[in-house]
Amino acid sequence: MLSFVQAADRGSFAAAARHLGVSPAAVGKSITSLEAALGVRLINRTTRSLQLTEEGQLFLLKAREAIDALDAAVDVVTNQRTQPLGKVRISTSNGFGRHFLLPLLPRLIALYPGITPEIEFDDHQVDIVRSGFDLALRGGTIEDSALVARKIHTMQMVLVASPTYLAAHGIPRHLPDLADHRLIAVRFLGGRTSSWDIEDGGGEAFLPHPAALTLSDPEAAMIAAADGLGIAQVGLHYAWPLIREGRLRILLGDRLRSASREMVLLYPHRALIAARVRATIDFLTQEFGKIESLHVKAADLAAYRCG
Repeated sequence: MLSFVQAADRGSFAAAARHLGVSPAAVGKSITSLEAALGVRLINRTTRSLQLTEEGQLFLLKAREAIDALDAAVDVVTNQRTQPLGKVRISTSNGFGRHFLLPLLPRLIALYPGITPEIEFDDHQVDIVRSGFDLALRGGTIEDSALVARKIHTMQMVLVASPTYLAAHGIPRHLPDLADHRLIAVRFLGGRTSSWDIEDGGGEAFLPHPAALTLSDPEAAMIAAADGLGIAQVGLHYAWPLIREGRLRILLGDRLRSASREMVLLYPHRALIAARVRATIDFLTQEFGKIESLHVKAADLAAYRCG
């Protein structure tokens, strides 16, 4: 088709060949093959001239449209390879997405106005490739997989209660003391109740006794604890602002297990990543590194512990 359009526009096979960087014979062979595939003659040619047939004239109009569309498609892909343009589909959990991802979007869009974020909030694990996501933000114990994982932060869990609750019920100073307290549990969507990351002597995480309140959302458990409803285990990255404000105190800090959970940014491939995705990954990784709540040091917790 390219040979045919160039020959028609330039008036000869030789001129078309020079433009395409091939031999005149190759141009002639291509056009002959095209005519055979279509079952019509497109060009009447002699050794000195060529003339489009009526069918050739009609085909030339459509061929130009097709080539223009192809050129436009190549331009779009090339631009998106070199410039951050287009939609970026992101999967994130509800809590992390609301607290940490959404506040970054104004800066992302201002920096890369050609990027159009599309974010799905879902606490279920998702198949990134099958679901068509460019990247995902997920927390927990991340298993090895074919996905590329960039660590955002270590998810440290803490036991917390409000000063009001502790004033009314006392401060648990040892693990057995928890039996006398109201515990707030989190039950995930799959029906499993979250264990507590505290040592019981055998190195196992556990929930000391049946909960007085069970909720399906970790953020709701944190709010319930801040409202004086009991003791909850929450992610430090969520609770840190309330801890600093004095609305929550950390309990049994010396019995917390070493954190084994991570929040990571997942994406399918290391190579040939679209510019829009690469720019988003690099931006988020850099900005998450600046958020204080995601990188609280152990020394910073001492002033907020009791018991």
